[in-house]
Amino acid sequence: MSATPSDHAARTVIIDCDPGTDDAVALWLALASPELNVALVTVAGGNVGLSRTLANARAIVGLSGREVPVVAGADRPLLGAFQAEERVHGTDGLGGVRLPEGPAPQPGIAADAIRDLLRDAPPESVTVVGIGPATNLALALATEPALANRVAEFVLMTGALSEGNWTVAAEFNAAMDPEALALVLASGRPVSLVTLDLTAQALVTAERIATLRGLCDGECLRACCDIMASVPTSRRLGHRGHPLHDPCAIAWLLAPELFTVQEVAVQVECGSGIGRGRTHIDRWGRSGLPPQAKFLDRLDADGFFRLLGERLPRLP
Repeated sequence: MSATPSDHAARTVIIDCDPGTDDAVALWLALASPELNVALVTVAGGNVGLSRTLANARAIVGLSGREVPVVAGADRPLLGAFQAEERVHGTDGLGGVRLPEGPAPQPGIAADAIRDLLRDAPPESVTVVGIGPATNLALALATEPALANRVAEFVLMTGALSEGNWTVAAEFNAAMDPEALALVLASGRPVSLVTLDLTAQALVTAERIATLRGLCDGECLRACCDIMASVPTSRRLGHRGHPLHDPCAIAWLLAPELFTVQEVAVQVECGSGIGRGRTHIDRWGRSGLPPQAKFLDRLDADGFFRLLGERLPRLP
């Protein structure tokens, strides 16, 4: 069922996620926005294990009051072992913030659900937002590559132009499954990249949380603020706050005027060495490869947080 009121202009969206504190904010932002018809939420293991990310996604969607199918997917990357990021997200993935249990997940697995939705869609009609490791997306594409032509755009929160936040070289989502990311990048469909360089500009501070809390006392906004307040400040950003990664991918769909963009070529390292998961983002044509992605370069941070403040109070 549609996650938004009936709206012929609404963009059909699949959100593939691994909730995760910032995933929660991203999902609520999408579910609060009538421009987006969130037709499917698929879940992978990522920030924490699959049993937790699935429960979290169900709870987040349930608290919103929207009726959106939530489907479990991969519990590990295509190659290698699963690793969690509990230092940021806590052992439960939501920083210890307890939400009411959400509706039961839909039966089946994420890759099948993604293919089923794309198979029934017109060409270039579905926007796929990937805010976790790209495993579910890669499994769907690898087993039926022709369905890529149903995708209007992939919006991926992944990668970094400079240093990583998981290893010296790599951002967490890219590091968790670089082979899957490489497959999505090679799909031939438009890609918009939301990297650490962009999300560092979406800095959550105590002042910004206080401003959001003052807007209303709805359950979703209150939980959203509690979750953001649970995240430790970033050493990488001088402990001035912490970056709000995944909601930037949703904001790109809602308010592209908040961003500046460059066309780039992107490659991801899939070897076993220290550079595994590094994204090589070529802004100046030095690789000789044709651009295949948009690199979201600059963000109007005040406008971004105003967008959150306008949308999140719409939820219960």
